[in-house]
Amino acid sequence: QLQLVESGGGLVQPGGSLRLSCTASGSIFDIYIMGWYRQAPGNQRELVATITSGGVTNYSDSVKGRFTTSRDNAKVYLQMNSLKPEDTAVYYCTAAAVGKRYSWGQGTQVTVSS
Repeated sequence: QLQLVESGGGLVQPGGSLRLSCTASGSIFDIYIMGWYRQAPGNQRELVATITSGGVTNYSDSVKGRFTTSRDNAKVYLQMNSLKPEDTAVYYCTAAAVGKRYSWGQGTQVTVSS
């Protein structure tokens, strides 16, 4: 079982940047994939970015070229640049070991507004 804790959310103006961090604890040596999802009010939770233990990344089309995910052992980061109001959401960290269910963090609010 994995425990995930996010940090780094907040309020930022359009065009600004934020960096989210997530630290995993528990069975961290079995982690295969880590990443980020987000959920805006009234919307379903959607993929933002993932990164495997081999460094392979995957991004949603809506954030390609603006967001970058990286990983350092049991930590995963999301660098968000050129933020837009439509990026406003609760961002959730997720991680899983091979063949295991995904674990989720509690979420961190990102608000993009002038």
